Amino acid sequence: MARILVIEDNAANMKLACLLLENVGHVALTAVDAEIGLTVAKDEKPDLILMDIQLPGMDGLAATKLLKADPETAHIPVIALTAMAMKEDQEKTRAAGCDAYIAKPLRYKELLAAIDGLLARSASPLT
Repeated sequence: MARILVIEDNAANMKLACLLLENVGHVALTAVDAEIGLTVAKDEKPDLILMDIQLPGMDGLAATKLLKADPETAHIPVIALTAMAMKEDQEKTRAAGCDAYIAKPLRYKELLAAIDGLLARSASPLT
């Protein structure tokens, strides 16, 4: 299955995301802040990134902009994870380069459907 980087500063949310991913056969890579996440993304080249938006230091939107600006990581799909579910927040995530948006608390069917859709799209030779 896929190697998915989870960038999340909340330990409970990190544990939940990793459990959900591993239960369906994905490999979870982890980072507790954006700076570590950027390093892991560049070094490990995951198939997809789950990006918490509210992180200490650099936020997830700034980190996504950096990922999408770097030719080495620009192709990696990013799903924004946030507790803020306002329409303008969703628009901000798209403007930053996020490929999808999931509101917390995580609902596993919604999360897995978004992951599967983006992985299928990134694997397609037509994209």
